[in-house]
Amino acid sequence: MPAGSAVADLSTRDRVTQLLLERGATTAAQLGSALGLSPAAIRRHLDAMLVDGDVTAREQTVRGSRGRGRPAKVFVLTDAARGRCGTHHYDNIATAALRWIARNSGTKAVEAFAADQVSALEDRCRAAMETAGDDPLARAEALAGALTAEGYAASASTIASGGQLCQHHCPVAHVAAEFPQLCEAETAVISRLVGTHVQRLATIAHGDGVCTTHIPAQPRAQSGRTVTTVRTDR
Repeated sequence: MPAGSAVADLSTRDRVTQLLLERGATTAAQLGSALGLSPAAIRRHLDAMLVDGDVTAREQTVRGSRGRGRPAKVFVLTDAARGRCGTHHYDNIATAALRWIARNSGTKAVEAFAADQVSALEDRCRAAMETAGDDPLARAEALAGALTAEGYAASASTIASGGQLCQHHCPVAHVAAEFPQLCEAETAVISRLVGTHVQRLATIAHGDGVCTTHIPAQPRAQSGRTVTTVRTDR
């Protein structure tokens, strides 16, 4: 293969890797469309990445009824590929430190450590969301931007049941796989920043392609009626 073609292939695969990092599980057709590549061209790159162990393929999860035929395959980055994207720095020492804390001070100390670790992130995101207003979905969009700036490759979208915040990159996924307190502390931060109860549906730490947080739709006041909100946190 000519040197120029080899360099071009590596550049294209870097772009494929970045898209998978940002989007999580994605079909070949979606990747090809985003990169302006033909089905044959994107398939060639994905086949090479499968051989190299950079991606894995699985059937696309389809909720509800679907048409005839097999579901499309989706591609996700392997842990090794994520690691080369700058993920999971100092995993071993971080895991060892948390094991030491858990062994000597108990799980409550691990929870306190996790909360302390995300407090600075919460402060930075809150500052970036000052003009987002009070609507939870608008705040989720602003939070997605703030998290992306922090390296989480986040996005927010509106769905039938409310909203959804997706994080396509997790700097502590391997550590959180053993210590879910890190995910729980982060979920609590998202809830406080968005301003409503949220629910984690999936996490990279547990083997999912994306960390997905559901933001329930807010009830609307009916016309002609007064809705009173009672605070229970006092």
